[in-house]
Amino acid sequence: MKKSVDLVRRERHAPDYVLLIAVAGLLAVGILMVYSSSAIRGYVHDSDTYAYVGPQALWAALGAIALAVGSRVDYRYLRLFSVPLYVVAIALLVLVLLPGVGRVVGGSARWLALGPLPPVHPAEFAKLALVIYLAHWLASRGTRVRGFWRGTVPFLAISLPVILLIVREPDLGTSGVVTIAAFAMFFIAGANLYHLFVLVPAGVAALAVVISANAYQRARIVGFLDPWSDAQGIGFHTIQGLLALGLGGIFGTGLGSSVQASGPYLPNAWNDFIFAVIGQEFGLLGGIVVIGLFLTVAYRGLRIALGAPETFGGLLAAGITTWLMAQAFINIGVVVALLPITGITLPFVSAGGSSLMVSLAAVGILLSISRETAPQREWIDADPDRGRRDGRAHLPGPGRRPVAPRASGRA
Repeated sequence: MKKSVDLVRRERHAPDYVLLIAVAGLLAVGILMVYSSSAIRGYVHDSDTYAYVGPQALWAALGAIALAVGSRVDYRYLRLFSVPLYVVAIALLVLVLLPGVGRVVGGSARWLALGPLPPVHPAEFAKLALVIYLAHWLASRGTRVRGFWRGTVPFLAISLPVILLIVREPDLGTSGVVTIAAFAMFFIAGANLYHLFVLVPAGVAALAVVISANAYQRARIVGFLDPWSDAQGIGFHTIQGLLALGLGGIFGTGLGSSVQASGPYLPNAWNDFIFAVIGQEFGLLGGIVVIGLFLTVAYRGLRIALGAPETFGGLLAAGITTWLMAQAFINIGVVVALLPITGITLPFVSAGGSSLMVSLAAVGILLSISRETAPQREWIDADPDRGRRDGRAHLPGPGRRPVAPRASGRA
């Protein structure tokens, strides 16, 4: 007689309000700083000081709706759509590379413009689609992820198409974020460490080949290593970003008083280099506050992952958190000259409709998972993805105790 599997569902409680407040704080800072850094430019070029912040506010409203809906809907339904979402993401990434379809901006074909619809960045949607599909696949695969043919090879077959298509745009920043999130999920799911160690030098060699074959990427590396060698050319962005941070000092010059953003000196001040504007107008203290909000999101996201009721939820929360934090680290690292210029946004803060809406939708999924989290000591649920003998979610961590049997609740 076939034994039925009881789906892991806990009594739903209030979502993680600390996470929600931190994201809301970043969103508020973003709207304010996009306006501060773009108002004069909008007035000069479009006779409209709201030319940049207006669309950003609209995308923020749409993203807030996506967040609210995502937080109320059971995240497990995403498993039903994981494969279609992945297929659509691949199709959009291919479509953006077609001549006449993808819009080339800054030497990279990243934007897809279809008819009267506003341009979208398919790579942003691909991040979420890949994280959802990997969470589903890894949860279903169980301990077989440690195998080479049943774990590592299928994982690469799933992840590499998305990564390589984004590299082809070219967009090394976004491809780096996707790679970090995918491999973090693979590691958390129990991947063979030997396989991962072998893949690291292979990945570094592939990156070196891509950079050496692309003059656009080589120039960015040169500008990162020695921006002063071409201060008016490839090193201009880096130097102006550092100058903006330096002018801010500890307390900043005040809201709307950033000389770099108001003039032609800091390119993409409302987008890639918005953290430099924050540092100039609010100083070191303002930068610390923004970084503190991101660290809060990271901490709450990891707590949600560890407290998720089953493996799929845990991996999904870990993947989303890793993606958002890796993107924030890369963006801020570029501004402070720790990394080469990549052209990716600061989540929730930079101007960018596609990035903002997808990021808020991802937070909605995190909040949905947080409605069923439980403290580690109260872990009592069996995970149907892990079989009968070991039902606990496969999220490594010290001190995780074995799973207690689920109480029947009947006398």
